[in-house]
Amino acid sequence: MTRVNMKRYGLYLIRWQLSTPILAGVLYVLSTMDKISATVIANLIGGLIFYWVDMFIFTSERLAVQWEVKDIVVCVDCGKEARGYRITKAKEYDRTRDANPEFRCETCSKKKTEELRQRGIEI
Repeated sequence: MTRVNMKRYGLYLIRWQLSTPILAGVLYVLSTMDKISATVIANLIGGLIFYWVDMFIFTSERLAVQWEVKDIVVCVDCGKEARGYRITKAKEYDRTRDANPEFRCETCSKKKTEELRQRGIEI
């Protein structure tokens, strides 16, 4: 599992725990109803609230490293013509407006990614 997926999973587990007091409160308010109906209503309310939170957790670009990929480039490091990769945005790293983007082949891209990690840039 990648770091980004671990981050998303951790946020999801925290969100899951935060839903407990909300749903418990709804069940308390509906305690005069039969248990099945109260549970169905509580779950519907939970779905209305937490769908949006889950959508953010699993689709937000703010939680993911953004890459740009081109089918054919000349690698800036080794000069090989290949499919090219470059990170455009990550935590504390932003090359979205780079006038001269540097694309790398897969091998050199992996090396550059590791170099950025060693410099403390989370990828």
